[in-house]
Amino acid sequence: MPAAPIHLLTFSTLYPNGARPNHGIFVENRLRHLLAGGEATSVVVAPVPWFPSQSACFGDWAVNARVPRTESRHGIAIRHPRYPAVPWIGMSIAPWLLYWSMLPQMEQLLAEGHRFDAIDAHYFYPDGVAAVWLGRRFSLPVIVTARGTDVNLIPRHAIPRRLIQDAIRGAAAVVAVSAALKQVLLELGAADEKVTVLRNGIDIRLFQPPADRPAARAALGVNGPALISVGALIERKGHHRTIEAMRQLPEYTLFIVGEGPQRERLSAMIDQYGLGGRVRLLGPRPHTELPALYGAADASVLASSREGWANVLLESMACGTPVLAADTWGNPEVVRAPEAGITYHPNTADGLAGAVRHLFAALPDRAATRRYAEAFSWDETTAGQLALFHKVIGPGG
Repeated sequence: MPAAPIHLLTFSTLYPNGARPNHGIFVENRLRHLLAGGEATSVVVAPVPWFPSQSACFGDWAVNARVPRTESRHGIAIRHPRYPAVPWIGMSIAPWLLYWSMLPQMEQLLAEGHRFDAIDAHYFYPDGVAAVWLGRRFSLPVIVTARGTDVNLIPRHAIPRRLIQDAIRGAAAVVAVSAALKQVLLELGAADEKVTVLRNGIDIRLFQPPADRPAARAALGVNGPALISVGALIERKGHHRTIEAMRQLPEYTLFIVGEGPQRERLSAMIDQYGLGGRVRLLGPRPHTELPALYGAADASVLASSREGWANVLLESMACGTPVLAADTWGNPEVVRAPEAGITYHPNTADGLAGAVRHLFAALPDRAATRRYAEAFSWDETTAGQLALFHKVIGPGG
């Protein structure tokens, strides 16, 4: 007889929703591929921060207010309960606010007849911390996935660091999306045997070279060498360095896809440097539009200062477009062969401009770049997840 499926509660504030369809989409993608085989089921609880004032001065608060309380995406039931979050001063108390807000949600789920074998939590702070507390309260093992900033930046603050270390000790297992992040977890006190590296994968059916690349380039008005940079418009992603580098690359065009608080600054830089004809901010785009954008470019740029496992690198490669990635954190684990592209150092405008010239002196064959990405499907990660969940849950799970 086939084994009964594993019943998971997937818990994370990083999950797409109707108001922010690309928010934490890497969590959704991993879960979708896990559930596709029928060996696991999940109810998703994706809490949304709430604050009484929804005015524009509070950034994303107005957007969060539009998030539906419940929805279904790709056949997965999702709940978006609210939890209080205090702007500017709430970082240290966020796990407690999240935990106390989620207690009635858990009780409601159980009252409705849901039964869970484990909590599958994503992002250590505050999500993972609160999840471990919920696991203790409801006698459920918790697996927490570290994704980047949650362990390589937030632990610089004393209180979050202590709470993250407590969550590491309290979790039944910890997942890191790259070997670099595993090393950070070990430095935070995790036992080696407790941390499993399960990289992100790529949907090679969605991300593939465009059927008509000249048409994709024409749609963007591309005539010469073109670069693309995909990511939130935040300091960490380094779009400002990429724009600065464009001053040294007069024959190139750059497209930046994403949205965020740095948009005005980046737009001002473009105007200041007189790059309006060659650097374009395309805003956020749905995943279904990204393959044509990647495919139209000759290379993809990632100038970020920190990454866990950058999905945009594999997305680009799967579309046949090689990458230029700053030699930071997990990027060398993704870019491991010449056909994938290159990593560069130092992560400065000069370093990037030099890397662009180096790569374009001998661009890899686009078909070879695509073949490289095909080795990073979700199959290996899904198998690793199932093995880990069965190990944590024990016989019968």
